[in-house]
This record gives sequence, C-alpha cells and structure tokens, in this order.
Amino acid sequence: MKIAFFDTKPYDRTWTEPLSVKYGYDIKFFEHKLNADTAVLASGYGVVCAFVNDTIDNDVIDILYKAGVKLIALRCAGYNNVDFKSAYGRINVVRVPGYSPFAVAEHAAALMLSLNRRIHRAYVRTRDNNFSINGLMGIDLNGKTAGIVGTGKIGQVFLDICRGFGMRTIAFDPFPVENPDFEYVSLNDLFEKSDVLSLHCPLLPDTKHIVNADRLAMMKSESLLINTSRGALVDTHALIEALKSGKIGGAGLDVYEEEEEYFFEDLSNEVLLDDDLARLLSFPNVLVTSHQGFFTREAMQEIAAVTMKNIHAFETDGVLENEVCYRCDTNCEKKAGQKRCF
Repeated sequence: MKIAFFDTKPYDRTWTEPLSVKYGYDIKFFEHKLNADTAVLASGYGVVCAFVNDTIDNDVIDILYKAGVKLIALRCAGYNNVDFKSAYGRINVVRVPGYSPFAVAEHAAALMLSLNRRIHRAYVRTRDNNFSINGLMGIDLNGKTAGIVGTGKIGQVFLDICRGFGMRTIAFDPFPVENPDFEYVSLNDLFEKSDVLSLHCPLLPDTKHIVNADRLAMMKSESLLINTSRGALVDTHALIEALKSGKIGGAGLDVYEEEEEYFFEDLSNEVLLDDDLARLLSFPNVLVTSHQGFFTREAMQEIAAVTMKNIHAFETDGVLENEVCYRCDTNCEKKAGQKRCF
C-alpha cells in the first residue's frame, strides 16, 4: 500500500514511520498542504493521509479520484474540510474520532487558567525583570459557573476538570447525554449565566458562528470565552468588537476562523497579513495558541495507530469502523449493516 502523507511536520514522521514499517506501507511524506495545486502529487498512491487544514473540496477529490486514490485517511477527528457529496461512491473517507479527550480538555483548562490569572503577561514581564503585579488580577474560579457547548467526551472531561475547581457546571447540546451529572440549559441561558464558556462542538452549518454579536452581548462583562474546537464557531469580527468594548473579559483561542495559512507554520520573519488575527494578538486579554490542543504524546500515538488501523482495514477489506459520509445519518450502506458507506 502506497500512502501520500500531506502537511507533514517532524512529529508526524516520529509517530508514523515505525508503524509504516510494521504494516509494510510505503509512505511518501509531503510538507505541502493538500489542495488543488498539490493533489497531483498523489498520483500513483492508493491512499492520501490528510490533516485538519488541508483542502478536500470537489476539485481536489476530482484530481485524487482520477489519480487512482481509493481512500482519504484523515488523521484528525473533524471533517468539515471534506466535500463528502463529491467523495461519495468514489473515494472512501475515514477519520480518527477519539484520540484523546483529555488532551483537548486539559488544553482548554490551561487556556482558562492562564487567561484568568494573566500567566502569559506575567511570563513576559518577569523575563524583562519586571516583577510588578499591577494589572494581573484574576478571579476565584471556585463558585463560578462553567458552561460548555457540546457534551461529547471532550466537553464532559472539561466539565469534570471545572468541578475540581469547585465550579458549577451547565451545558447545552441538542443531543443530551443520558443521566448527566451536570445541568442542561438553553443556549441563551448558557451565554447569560457562564463565567467561563467553552466550545466543544463540531463545525456544522447549524453551529457556524454560534458565537455571534447577539450572543456575545448576553455574556457577563468579566466572562471568558474558550475555543479549542473549530475557529468558525466564533464570528471573529463580532468577538473583536466585544473585546474592544469590554463586553467580555477575555478569550482563549486555540483555533481561528481563517487559520489555514498561519497555524502550524513558522512566520516569525514575516509580516502578518491577516488584520483580524493581528488585532486579536494585540489584546492583553486574549491568549492565542496554534491549534495545539491535541498535541500530547498519548494523543499523537493514538492518532498514528488509529490512522494505520483504518488504512489496514481498508486494504484487507475489513469493516471501516471510522468511515464517514454525508449519508451516515440517513441511508448509507454502513448504516444498513454493511462494512462500508458504499
């Protein structure tokens, strides 16, 4: 099996190469992101391995299909970057649905703590021998309310962490879990009551800009917004206006609406051309990390292992447990008990 591995970083090779030897796969690692300009590089490969910021639209799928690609193996949980209607019946798509809920939830907690106690600003000050604590005051999290949008595995782990700080926990999810140990409320109530509001839901048409100007206006003036899911859950322009006006207390962002050209890359010697991202980075009460919530040893090991297992199942005509298609919720063949979606 020949695999074209796109958007490769050194840490990808570290975890994937030993498994490629184990399975006997021939992997070509490309540093380029997958898009309409680079998809031709997959010619002669049966499998393409892609990441969260690769472009897998209709044009790319057409190129891959004509090049003989049979499987797109996403090494991530999210798949909003895939045109599933174009892929259906031509190229199977698999993903890694649950590599480590702890990794992402713990990073969300790190953003919450750092933002609240101004750790990012304190670090810069003391590096310059400035030991003043003026302007670094936070709040006690004990007794405050943590609210989350999305009660999947990551969201529930984050709520467990918040309970450890003595916080009250509330949540919104259109598909609630059974017998929760937290309180479900309406979406508007969540925005109004939360001192810390954290997003843990997928990016879908219904969730795009779920954080918008109207909902930001509902939030408490000292509340913190945390996003470790997908950038487009937040209307960036509305967030900037809320921060400028002091409507919310701050934002911890591990994702950004237009991150594709910037995150995971070293641009320290270049001028940042994205005015919205530059504006966010200028706020003292905003903490931005570069989509690193997943980035732990345990998670990377699991991502590599599940990705290789997905490919092996495809190669050996096994059940594609982690396959996804646009008909999964209706009438794809896997829903009817078959091995694959088509």
